[in-house]
Amino acid sequence: MSYNLLKGKKGIIFGALDEKSIAWKVAMRAKEEGAEFVLTNAPLAMRMGEINKLAEACNAQVIPADATSVEDLENLFTKAQEILGGKIDFVLHSIGMSPNIRKGKSYGDLNYDWFLKTLDISALSFHKVMHVAEKQNAMNEWGSIVALSYIAAQRVFPDYTDMSQAKAVLESIARNYGYRLGRLNKVRVNTISQSPTKTTAGTGVGGFDAFYDYADKMSPLGNASAESCADYCITLFSDLTRLVTMQNLMHDGGFSTMGISEDVVEMISKQS
Repeated sequence: MSYNLLKGKKGIIFGALDEKSIAWKVAMRAKEEGAEFVLTNAPLAMRMGEINKLAEACNAQVIPADATSVEDLENLFTKAQEILGGKIDFVLHSIGMSPNIRKGKSYGDLNYDWFLKTLDISALSFHKVMHVAEKQNAMNEWGSIVALSYIAAQRVFPDYTDMSQAKAVLESIARNYGYRLGRLNKVRVNTISQSPTKTTAGTGVGGFDAFYDYADKMSPLGNASAESCADYCITLFSDLTRLVTMQNLMHDGGFSTMGISEDVVEMISKQS
Protein backbone atom coordinates (compact mmCIF):
# COMPACT_ATOMS: atom_id res chain seq x y z
CA MET A 1 0.00 0.00 0.00
CA SER A 2 1.31 3.43 -0.93
CA TYR A 3 0.90 6.51 1.28
CA ASN A 4 2.79 8.98 -0.97
CA LEU A 5 5.27 9.48 1.87
CA LEU A 6 8.07 10.43 -0.54
CA LYS A 7 6.09 12.33 -3.13
CA GLY A 8 8.36 14.95 -4.72
CA LYS A 9 11.49 13.71 -2.95
CA LYS A 10 14.75 12.92 -4.73
CA GLY A 11 17.35 10.44 -3.61
CA ILE A 12 20.43 8.32 -4.14
CA ILE A 13 20.38 4.61 -3.31
CA PHE A 14 23.71 2.80 -2.89
CA GLY A 15 24.23 -0.94 -2.93
CA ALA A 16 21.40 -2.69 -4.78
CA LEU A 17 22.95 -5.91 -6.08
CA ASP A 18 20.05 -8.27 -6.73
CA GLU A 19 16.48 -8.94 -5.64
CA LYS A 20 17.67 -10.19 -2.23
CA SER A 21 19.33 -6.86 -1.43
CA ILE A 22 17.76 -4.57 1.15
CA ALA A 23 18.70 -1.64 -1.12
CA TRP A 24 16.72 -3.29 -3.91
CA LYS A 25 13.65 -3.49 -1.67
CA VAL A 26 14.14 0.12 -0.57
CA ALA A 27 14.26 1.26 -4.19
CA MET A 28 11.02 -0.52 -5.01
CA ARG A 29 9.28 0.94 -1.96
CA ALA A 30 10.65 4.42 -2.62
CA LYS A 31 9.24 4.24 -6.13
CA GLU A 32 5.85 3.17 -4.76
CA GLU A 33 5.90 6.13 -2.35
CA GLY A 34 6.45 8.65 -5.14
CA ALA A 35 10.20 9.27 -4.98
CA GLU A 36 12.60 9.86 -7.84
CA PHE A 37 16.14 8.60 -7.40
CA VAL A 38 19.31 7.37 -9.01
CA LEU A 39 20.89 4.01 -8.30
CA THR A 40 24.60 3.48 -7.79
CA ASN A 41 27.07 0.72 -7.06
CA ALA A 42 30.70 -0.07 -7.66
CA PRO A 43 31.46 -1.15 -11.26
CA LEU A 44 32.44 -4.67 -10.11
CA ALA A 45 29.22 -5.09 -8.11
CA MET A 46 27.25 -3.84 -11.10
CA ARG A 47 28.77 -6.53 -13.30
CA MET A 48 27.98 -9.20 -10.70
CA GLY A 49 24.43 -8.03 -10.02
CA GLU A 50 21.22 -7.07 -11.76
CA ILE A 51 20.98 -3.35 -11.07
CA ASN A 52 19.90 -2.51 -14.63
CA LYS A 53 16.81 -4.67 -14.14
CA LEU A 54 15.96 -2.65 -11.03
CA ALA A 55 16.61 0.62 -12.85
CA GLU A 56 14.12 -0.35 -15.55
CA ALA A 57 11.48 -1.30 -12.97
CA CYS A 58 11.94 2.01 -11.12
CA ASN A 59 12.47 4.21 -14.17
CA ALA A 60 15.77 5.25 -12.58
CA GLN A 61 19.18 5.97 -14.02
CA VAL A 62 22.31 4.15 -12.84
CA ILE A 63 25.51 6.04 -12.09
CA PRO A 64 28.54 3.78 -11.43
CA ALA A 65 30.59 4.91 -8.43
CA ASP A 66 33.19 3.39 -6.15
CA ALA A 67 32.06 4.72 -2.77
CA THR A 68 35.65 4.68 -1.51
CA SER A 69 36.62 7.21 -4.20
CA VAL A 70 35.89 10.86 -3.42
CA GLU A 71 36.26 11.66 -7.12
CA ASP A 72 33.62 9.07 -8.05
CA LEU A 73 31.30 10.40 -5.35
CA GLU A 74 31.72 13.97 -6.58
CA ASN A 75 30.73 12.85 -10.04
CA LEU A 76 27.79 10.89 -8.60
CA PHE A 77 26.32 13.79 -6.64
CA THR A 78 26.84 16.23 -9.50
CA LYS A 79 25.16 13.96 -12.04
CA ALA A 80 22.39 12.93 -9.65
CA GLN A 81 21.38 16.56 -9.12
CA GLU A 82 21.45 17.18 -12.88
CA ILE A 83 19.30 14.10 -13.59
CA LEU A 84 16.85 14.72 -10.77
CA GLY A 85 16.65 18.45 -11.32
CA GLY A 86 17.56 19.57 -7.84
CA LYS A 87 19.10 18.80 -4.51
CA ILE A 88 18.89 15.45 -2.75
CA ASP A 89 16.34 14.62 -0.03
CA PHE A 90 17.48 11.14 0.96
CA VAL A 91 20.47 8.81 0.69
CA LEU A 92 20.69 5.10 1.50
CA HIS A 93 24.17 3.70 2.24
CA SER A 94 23.85 -0.08 1.94
CA ILE A 95 27.50 -1.00 1.47
CA GLY A 96 29.59 -3.64 3.24
CA MET A 97 32.32 -6.04 2.27
CA SER A 98 35.15 -7.83 4.06
CA PRO A 99 37.94 -9.46 2.02
CA ASN A 100 38.91 -11.34 5.20
CA ILE A 101 35.47 -12.93 5.45
CA ARG A 102 35.45 -13.73 1.75
CA LYS A 103 38.82 -15.44 2.09
CA GLY A 104 37.82 -17.33 5.25
CA LYS A 105 40.29 -15.57 7.57
CA SER A 106 39.64 -16.02 11.30
CA TYR A 107 39.68 -13.04 13.66
CA GLY A 108 43.10 -14.01 15.02
CA ASP A 109 44.59 -14.34 11.56
CA LEU A 110 43.37 -11.23 9.76
CA ASN A 111 45.18 -9.79 6.78
CA TYR A 112 45.62 -6.18 7.90
CA ASP A 113 45.68 -4.74 4.40
CA TRP A 114 42.33 -6.43 3.84
CA PHE A 115 41.16 -5.15 7.24
CA LEU A 116 41.83 -1.60 6.05
CA LYS A 117 39.83 -2.33 2.90
CA THR A 118 36.95 -3.59 5.03
CA LEU A 119 36.94 -0.34 7.01
CA ASP A 120 37.23 1.81 3.87
CA ILE A 121 34.46 0.06 1.95
CA SER A 122 32.06 -0.58 4.82
CA ALA A 123 32.50 2.50 7.02
CA LEU A 124 34.78 5.27 5.76
CA SER A 125 32.76 5.34 2.54
CA PHE A 126 29.85 6.64 4.63
CA HIS A 127 31.97 9.56 5.81
CA LYS A 128 33.08 10.23 2.22
CA VAL A 129 29.47 10.26 0.99
CA MET A 130 28.51 12.89 3.54
CA HIS A 131 31.74 14.84 3.03
CA VAL A 132 30.95 15.19 -0.69
CA ALA A 133 27.29 15.99 -0.01
CA GLU A 134 28.37 18.74 2.39
CA LYS A 135 31.01 20.23 0.08
CA GLN A 136 28.54 20.37 -2.81
CA ASN A 137 25.71 21.58 -0.57
CA ALA A 138 23.81 18.76 -2.24
CA MET A 139 21.24 17.99 0.48
CA ASN A 140 17.94 19.78 0.94
CA GLU A 141 17.00 21.01 4.41
CA TRP A 142 15.39 18.25 6.49
CA GLY A 143 16.99 15.63 4.27
CA SER A 144 17.69 12.13 5.57
CA ILE A 145 20.76 9.90 5.29
CA VAL A 146 20.53 6.27 6.41
CA ALA A 147 23.15 3.51 6.60
CA LEU A 148 22.57 -0.16 7.35
CA SER A 149 24.36 -1.61 10.37
CA TYR A 150 24.30 -4.75 12.52
CA ILE A 151 24.32 -5.54 16.24
CA ALA A 152 27.84 -6.98 15.92
CA ALA A 153 28.97 -3.37 16.36
CA GLN A 154 28.10 -3.82 20.06
CA ARG A 155 28.26 -7.58 20.64
CA VAL A 156 30.57 -10.43 19.69
CA PHE A 157 29.64 -12.66 16.76
CA PRO A 158 32.84 -14.60 16.00
CA ASP A 159 32.28 -15.26 12.31
CA TYR A 160 31.59 -11.57 11.62
CA THR A 161 35.29 -10.81 12.34
CA ASP A 162 36.50 -7.40 11.09
CA MET A 163 33.05 -6.36 9.88
CA SER A 164 32.21 -5.87 13.58
CA GLN A 165 34.75 -3.05 13.76
CA ALA A 166 33.51 -1.62 10.47
CA LYS A 167 29.94 -1.40 11.76
CA ALA A 168 31.12 0.22 15.00
CA VAL A 169 32.98 2.87 12.99
CA LEU A 170 29.93 3.31 10.73
CA GLU A 171 27.69 4.06 13.71
CA SER A 172 30.21 6.48 15.19
CA ILE A 173 30.43 8.35 11.88
CA ALA A 174 26.62 8.60 11.81
CA ARG A 175 26.60 10.26 15.23
CA ASN A 176 29.42 12.69 14.51
CA TYR A 177 28.34 13.66 11.00
CA GLY A 178 24.74 13.71 12.15
CA TYR A 179 25.64 16.49 14.57
CA ARG A 180 27.49 18.41 11.86
CA LEU A 181 24.82 18.13 9.16
CA GLY A 182 22.04 18.79 11.65
CA ARG A 183 23.64 22.08 12.63
CA LEU A 184 24.42 23.02 9.02
CA ASN A 185 21.04 22.45 7.36
CA LYS A 186 18.90 20.16 9.52
CA VAL A 187 19.87 16.98 7.66
CA ARG A 188 19.41 13.92 9.85
CA VAL A 189 21.72 10.90 9.88
CA ASN A 190 20.82 7.49 11.30
CA THR A 191 21.82 3.85 11.12
CA ILE A 192 19.48 0.86 11.16
CA SER A 193 20.70 -2.25 12.97
CA GLN A 194 18.91 -4.94 11.01
CA SER A 195 18.20 -8.59 11.82
CA PRO A 196 20.35 -11.19 10.07
CA THR A 197 18.90 -11.09 6.57
CA LYS A 198 19.21 -13.59 3.73
CA THR A 199 20.95 -11.27 1.30
CA THR A 200 23.78 -12.34 -0.98
CA ALA A 201 26.29 -10.63 1.35
CA GLY A 202 24.69 -11.89 4.57
CA THR A 203 24.64 -15.53 3.59
CA GLY A 204 28.35 -15.30 2.80
CA VAL A 205 29.19 -15.07 6.51
CA GLY A 206 30.16 -18.39 8.09
CA GLY A 207 27.49 -20.07 10.22
CA PHE A 208 24.82 -17.74 8.87
CA ASP A 209 22.00 -20.30 8.69
CA ALA A 210 22.49 -21.41 12.30
CA PHE A 211 22.57 -17.86 13.58
CA TYR A 212 19.60 -16.83 11.45
CA ASP A 213 17.53 -19.59 13.10
CA TYR A 214 18.85 -18.70 16.56
CA ALA A 215 18.00 -15.01 16.13
CA ASP A 216 14.54 -15.94 14.88
CA LYS A 217 13.92 -18.02 18.01
CA MET A 218 15.29 -15.27 20.27
CA SER A 219 13.16 -12.50 18.79
CA PRO A 220 9.56 -12.28 20.04
CA LEU A 221 8.48 -10.94 16.63
CA GLY A 222 10.90 -13.09 14.64
CA ASN A 223 13.62 -11.80 12.33
CA ALA A 224 12.86 -8.60 10.45
CA SER A 225 12.77 -9.21 6.70
CA ALA A 226 14.41 -7.16 3.97
CA GLU A 227 10.96 -5.93 2.97
CA SER A 228 10.17 -4.69 6.48
CA CYS A 229 13.58 -3.01 6.66
CA ALA A 230 12.71 -1.19 3.44
CA ASP A 231 9.50 0.04 5.06
CA TYR A 232 11.50 1.37 8.01
CA CYS A 233 13.92 3.15 5.68
CA ILE A 234 10.99 4.82 3.94
CA THR A 235 9.72 6.21 7.25
CA LEU A 236 13.18 7.64 7.96
CA PHE A 237 13.29 9.28 4.54
CA SER A 238 9.86 10.78 5.08
CA ASP A 239 8.86 13.98 6.88
CA LEU A 240 7.31 11.91 9.69
CA THR A 241 10.74 11.44 11.34
CA ARG A 242 12.19 14.94 11.01
CA LEU A 243 13.53 15.04 14.57
CA VAL A 244 15.12 11.58 14.60
CA THR A 245 18.87 11.85 14.13
CA MET A 246 22.22 10.46 15.32
CA GLN A 247 20.50 7.22 16.33
CA ASN A 248 21.32 3.57 15.84
CA LEU A 249 17.82 2.18 15.44
CA MET A 250 17.26 -1.48 16.21
CA HIS A 251 15.10 -3.23 13.63
CA ASP A 252 15.39 -6.81 14.77
CA GLY A 253 12.08 -8.11 16.08
CA GLY A 254 13.21 -7.48 19.67
CA PHE A 255 16.42 -9.55 19.52
CA SER A 256 18.65 -6.80 20.93
CA THR A 257 16.65 -6.55 24.17
CA MET A 258 16.35 -10.28 24.87
CA GLY A 259 18.38 -12.30 27.35
CA ILE A 260 17.05 -15.72 26.43
CA SER A 261 13.74 -16.92 25.04
CA GLU A 262 11.57 -19.91 25.82
CA ASP A 263 12.13 -21.20 22.28
CA VAL A 264 15.90 -21.18 22.75
CA VAL A 265 15.61 -22.85 26.19
CA GLU A 266 13.44 -25.55 24.64
CA MET A 267 15.86 -26.03 21.75
CA ILE A 268 18.84 -26.43 24.11
CA SER A 269 16.89 -28.73 26.44
CA LYS A 270 16.07 -31.06 23.55
CA GLN A 271 19.71 -31.29 22.58
CA SER A 272 21.00 -32.03 26.09
